[in-house]
Amino acid sequence: MPRTPRLMLKGEESVYHVMSRTALPGYPFGDVEKDYMVQLIQQLSRLYFVEIFGYCIMGNHFHLLVRVFSSDRYSDDEIKQRYLAFFGEDQDFQVMRIDTYRKKWSNLSEFIKEIKQTFSRFYNKLHNRRGTLWGDRFKSVIVEKGETLINCLAYIDLNPVRAGIVKRPEQYRFSSLGYHLQTDNSYDFLSLDFGLKEFGQMSDQERLETYRGYIYEAGAVNTSEKEQDVIEERIIETERKKEYKITRIDRFKNRTRYFTDSGIIGSKAFVSKTYAYFKRPGKTNQKNPRQVAGLNGIYSLKRLTEM
Repeated sequence: MPRTPRLMLKGEESVYHVMSRTALPGYPFGDVEKDYMVQLIQQLSRLYFVEIFGYCIMGNHFHLLVRVFSSDRYSDDEIKQRYLAFFGEDQDFQVMRIDTYRKKWSNLSEFIKEIKQTFSRFYNKLHNRRGTLWGDRFKSVIVEKGETLINCLAYIDLNPVRAGIVKRPEQYRFSSLGYHLQTDNSYDFLSLDFGLKEFGQMSDQERLETYRGYIYEAGAVNTSEKEQDVIEERIIETERKKEYKITRIDRFKNRTRYFTDSGIIGSKAFVSKTYAYFKRPGKTNQKNPRQVAGLNGIYSLKRLTEM
């Protein structure tokens, strides 16, 4: 039986809500796997013609809200620059393949395929296994910009609350709101262009706070009989009184994970020196300390097991 054609607007700028679930039983994705998935999406979004609005990596599936741009938006020189920035300046760029790159990097299916295949190789190597990791083909929904987009993103970011994992959506670090508050949107990974007219004159901070209000108000709506499926009323009332403003204290609270989840934390010199001590002989890939956003002079590296 032939597959049902996927709904994609070819040659047009479009936003998609993508969902994909593993074929494995239970919740096989732990912190290491989720971290890798986020890094992978971040890396590939620099190559493909996409803009990431948000995501949520759960224990057995992931959500992604992404805008795919038309290929004619990019010149031949821009395609070459993307190629060399991603693969390395020393790589041999083949001009005759520009049309191939242009077609591939503007294709949603190619983008998700590369995410899932690369993640599968990582997962299977990590767990010393072979075979299929993902279930059916990924699902995608075309999303209208504006109110629909921002509410779709709120639905995505509320996944860990509705699963009873956290009380507040920003406490879950493998989601877009968690990334915003815990890293201050490091590397400008996520877009805050939701297409709402009232956002036109707002700063990024104001946009984030407005979006956070959308999430909390959406999180107050009980979609099932389980009390854990909503943000607690006392939490919502506290945030309403603050008008969903994000204070330095809020940011610090959500960054305290670095003190428990890092492998090394401290000054840049300390982290670099300690990393050199633990670095495996012969390993060529160099890890660089990352500054903990909002905490001046403090840097971190991942857990030593991931080095």
